[in-house]
Amino acid sequence: MNIFPKLLMLLGSGELGKEVAIAAKRLGCKVIACDKYKNAPAMQVSDEAIVIDMNDKKSLQKAIRTYKPDVVIPEIEALEVEALIEIEQEGINVIPTARATSITMNRDKIRTLASKELEIKTAKYAYAKNIDELKKEAENLQYPVFIKPVMSSSGKGQSLVYKAKDIETAWNCAKEEARGNSKQVIIEEFINFDFEVTLLTIRQRNAETLFCPPIGHMQVDGDYQSSWQPQELKREQVSEMQRIAKKVTDNLGGSGLFGVEFFIKNNEVIFSELSPRPHDTGLVTLISQNLSEFDLHLRAVLGLPIPYIECTHPSASRVIKSKKNISKVSYRGLEKALKQKDTELFLFGKQTAHSGRRMGVVLAKGGNIQEAITKAEVSAALVEVIENEE
Repeated sequence: MNIFPKLLMLLGSGELGKEVAIAAKRLGCKVIACDKYKNAPAMQVSDEAIVIDMNDKKSLQKAIRTYKPDVVIPEIEALEVEALIEIEQEGINVIPTARATSITMNRDKIRTLASKELEIKTAKYAYAKNIDELKKEAENLQYPVFIKPVMSSSGKGQSLVYKAKDIETAWNCAKEEARGNSKQVIIEEFINFDFEVTLLTIRQRNAETLFCPPIGHMQVDGDYQSSWQPQELKREQVSEMQRIAKKVTDNLGGSGLFGVEFFIKNNEVIFSELSPRPHDTGLVTLISQNLSEFDLHLRAVLGLPIPYIECTHPSASRVIKSKKNISKVSYRGLEKALKQKDTELFLFGKQTAHSGRRMGVVLAKGGNIQEAITKAEVSAALVEVIENEE
């Protein structure tokens, strides 16, 4: 018998963690939100909040052992994985598993698993430990190439390089934004794809796998800008995406929702990346589906049934970003942004901003995908992030 309430600990309390916390509270769970700074978005809706350095093994283990949660849910990449491995061995459930968290937080590990062990088609890639190696590998792959940190968040540190003279700048950018202790960067071929797709993949406790309708999305410098659902694809492309997603997630094991990213080029499906948690492009499911990605994540994690998944309307999301550094955030234009029919506005509750920081998202339904995309773009453009002068 699955007895409630459950005690959940979120490792990372950003906007995605906030929606996980809200979904958990609807199921009567108690939520402890952890992050490196006070009043992070998920902390604003949790039962308790802890400010800790999650890259510090002793601090992270102390927090988990003190509260003894039923479930530990990592919501960010920057974690001390060895701490989670030991915690899992003590009998605490880490989502999806400590091993999956370790593999997916590093681009080198997930890429090696997919391409070498599972023999899944990916972009051609290589690693470099210094600028000379980087120049050599770029020539081997042929320009243009992407240069990325092995571990970073939201596409930070990523560069598209067209000429050898820009290699050093790209190297410095990747190293500056890198998380963790890796001494190398990843370099990969540029694929002139038709579009990018996220396939939200749900692995349940009984290892049954479910899929959401594909989500199309647009990124700039590796950072999500907009998404829409459903993305129109050929039946065989969807089948191939599902086959690959299941193959990878079965290897990783555990339960929960995975955001699996693909490039689509002509009829070809190419694996890109994977996150073992709700995906930023999946924010659109808050308006598009009968169950959002956050509801699905919690149901899978807690062993609750998922009768069916349906995209009920063509829908789209568009992020709201700050255009400057702001020490005390306020907003203007909400009344204009919400005038359109079938639009919703989610402000994340971040109290400070820097130029380019994601502060909220507009969601919109339409008669078709283009109508939904246009509505979301128009509404998002009306919201202005400003300094609170009071």
